[in-house]
Amino acid sequence: MIRSDYILRMIDEFFQMLSRIRSLESEQRLAEASLTLEEGYERLIGGGSREAAELSETELLARLIQREPAQAVREKALILTALLKESGDIAVAEGREEEGRTYYIKGLHLLIGNLGQEEFADRPDFIPQVDAYMLALEGEKLPLGTQAMLMRHYEQSGQFAKAEDALFGLLETEPENPRVIELGLSFYDRLKSRTDAALLAGNLPRAELEAGLSELRARQAALAQKTPE
Repeated sequence: MIRSDYILRMIDEFFQMLSRIRSLESEQRLAEASLTLEEGYERLIGGGSREAAELSETELLARLIQREPAQAVREKALILTALLKESGDIAVAEGREEEGRTYYIKGLHLLIGNLGQEEFADRPDFIPQVDAYMLALEGEKLPLGTQAMLMRHYEQSGQFAKAEDALFGLLETEPENPRVIELGLSFYDRLKSRTDAALLAGNLPRAELEAGLSELRARQAALAQKTPE
C-alpha cells in the first residue's frame, strides 16, 4: 500500500508539472517552461536536461535507482521520457533542431527499453507513445541502434508491418551488411510460425511476409557472389 500510494502521489505531481509545462509552451512562454522542466530533471536525476541528454540509458537508470525507491524506477524512467520529449519540443520550437533530435533519440531509447514486450496498459496517460516520438523524428535519419530497437519493439508488440519498415530502414543504411540480412531472415522465420490472423492483425499478410523473405534471400545470394572466397 505504501508503495502504491507513493507512486500514485509521484505520478500526480509530475502530471501537474507536465500540464503546467505544456500550458506554458502553448502560450509560447518557452523560457518559463524550460525552467520548470529543469526542476523536474533535478528531482529525478539530480541534474539538468543537458546532463540527461549526455548520460547513457544505463547511467540514467542508475541515477533513478540512487535517488528513489527501487520499486518506483520503472515509473520514474517513463516520466523521464516525458521530460525528454518536452525538452525536444522546446528545443525545436526555439530553432535548436539538432539538440531537439538528441532529446528525442534519448527519450525514445529510454521509452522502448522500459516498455519491454508490451506497452504497459497501466502507464500514465501523459507518457508519450512511441508513435509520438516517431512523428517528432519524421524525416530524420535514425542511428542503426535506434532502428534495431524499433524493429524489436514493433515485433514484440505485434506491429509486424512497422517492424518490417524498420528492417528495411536498416537495409537502406547498410544494404550489404550480412548481419542485417541475417537479422531480417531471422525476423521473417519467426513470423512464419504466426497464424494468418496474427499476421493480418499486424498488417503483414503472409503473402507480403513471403515476398519480403524472398527479397532478403536474393540479397543474401547476391552478396555471397560478390564476396571473395
